[in-house]
Amino acid sequence: LASLVGESGHVFAFDIQEQALEKTSEALKSASVAGRQVSLHLASHDTLEQVLPVSCHGKVTGAIFNLGYLPGGDKSVVTTPHATTRAIEALLRIMTAGGVIVLVIYHGHPDGKIERDALMDYTSTISREIVDVLCYRFLNYQNSPPFVIALQKK
Repeated sequence: LASLVGESGHVFAFDIQEQALEKTSEALKSASVAGRQVSLHLASHDTLEQVLPVSCHGKVTGAIFNLGYLPGGDKSVVTTPHATTRAIEALLRIMTAGGVIVLVIYHGHPDGKIERDALMDYTSTISREIVDVLCYRFLNYQNSPPFVIALQKK
C-alpha cells in the first residue's frame, strides 16, 4: 500500500497485536518504501476516526481490512463484528466520495463465522444512497476460503 499511495499519500495501519506491527515494519523496510508516509498504530481499527488527523477527514480514498486472526499468532485474538462495523461507519463519515473499503473475511474459524454473518447482515442493509456493496467469493473452493466485500461510497 505504501508504494501505491505515492509520495504525497499516507498509509495508516492499525492492529491490536504488536507482533503484526513488527512484521509490517519489517516488510516496509524490505520493500524500499522508506520515504513514504506510513503510520503504524497499536490500536483497534475502530479508533481510526480519533487517530487520523482531522486534516485527513474528507480525503480518505481507500481502506483494506484483513479480518480474522494473525497467521502464526495467538488465534484467540481476533477481529470482532462490533469493532469492524464501528470502523466502517467511521470511514463512511470521513471518506471522500468514490472511496473504497475492502473487507477480506477469513471465516474458517468459529469467531470468523460470527464476524462473517454479522458483516453480511450489516453491509447488506446500508442504504444504496450511501454506498454500493459488492461480494466477491470463490464458489468452487472447499474449506471456507476467504472472500471479499467491497464498499464504494457515493
